Amino acid sequence: MSSGKTERPTPRRNTGMYSAVLREIKDLRSAKTATIRARYVEVFGEEPRTKHREQLFRRLAWRLQALAYGGLSERAKTRAAEIANDADLRIRPPRGMIASASSGNRHDRRIPPAGTILTRSFSGETLRVKVLPSGFEYQGLPYRSLSAIAFEVTGTRWNGLAFFGLTGKRSVRKGTPNAGKR
Repeated sequence: MSSGKTERPTPRRNTGMYSAVLREIKDLRSAKTATIRARYVEVFGEEPRTKHREQLFRRLAWRLQALAYGGLSERAKTRAAEIANDADLRIRPPRGMIASASSGNRHDRRIPPAGTILTRSFSGETLRVKVLPSGFEYQGLPYRSLSAIAFEVTGTRWNGLAFFGLTGKRSVRKGTPNAGKR
């Protein structure tokens, strides 16, 4: 009777080696991290890049089994190479990435591009801040951060992004950066 699935042949195992590998993995499961790290160095011939105990254990257990039973089949290796060749790898960065990376304060994507005017109503006054390539301008003076401007205006420490409504927590209508602010 066929169930429609292709049966995989059961690999022949040296039962002594099989039980030795399982025993070592079982012992490693309850071993201290230092012991796992030491065994990792023995097996891989290099220091592990992580200190995460579970990651070390999993990688070491996989490697011990691969060494004992032969690792991936040739078919699996061929398929992995096919997938890697078909991967959609980006050769050029996305449009605008180079321009935004070269400008001074563009490390935070919440900050709009240079030339944008941010507005905020505060104490019956409308504050206008111009975004510069590396900093901000308020009342004709340069500032390194929005927080510095918020402190200048209010006299108390503020998160500048929150003060000017750039944290994304409030709804903003298109074209009016601080719509609905009090």
